[in-house]
Amino acid sequence: MRIRDAAPSRAGATPAGSLMAEKEIERFFARLAAANPAPHTELVYRDPFTLLVAVVLSAQATDVGVNRASGPLFDAAPNPAAMVALGEERVRDLIKTIGLFRTKARNVVALSRALLDRHGGMVPRERAALEALPGVGRKTANVVLNEAFGESTIAVDTHVFRVANRTGLAPGKTPEAVETILERVVPAKYKHGAHHWLILHGRYVCLARRPACPSCVVADLCRFEPKIRS
Repeated sequence: MRIRDAAPSRAGATPAGSLMAEKEIERFFARLAAANPAPHTELVYRDPFTLLVAVVLSAQATDVGVNRASGPLFDAAPNPAAMVALGEERVRDLIKTIGLFRTKARNVVALSRALLDRHGGMVPRERAALEALPGVGRKTANVVLNEAFGESTIAVDTHVFRVANRTGLAPGKTPEAVETILERVVPAKYKHGAHHWLILHGRYVCLARRPACPSCVVADLCRFEPKIRS
């Protein structure tokens, strides 16, 4: 199977930091949106607290692996008070199939205690408050703000970083640089879903070792060369 090497259109202004013109970026997200109109995280969660814990557990782990362990964990500890009562040792036993489980168990119990002490057991909606919790960085905060609270944040994980650089949508040397460019170039109407579209595209189409270019809906807009043809 072959794909045609279409030269991307250069019409329209090119936003600073992107290799694509505005019209190309619009088409890029319009196509991803058409293929998946209602994107969402593949982590299984019940509320903002379980989402927060699931995202903390997902660092350097697959969503499938996290979901397998988090179900029994959330049954045993569905809220911060129950998680603290469960204790680090028991949390560790429940998530031991996940990478870095010792550190993650410690952070999950610590962040649960912090939620009780600082926020009345509720997950805060403010970025600074989220990032002040144990084990929570900018990426985790962005996921929670987007998925739980409907904010138009863009979390840059390894998939988003790869897709943004490979396609030329938002090339940057660090996740922070890529996030800054994406915040600037993604059209407003696509910003809330952008994080999910880019993650899912990187997870299932724009693979790290062998991207599925023949089945890619944005192949003609992508700056990656040479494209995989079969």
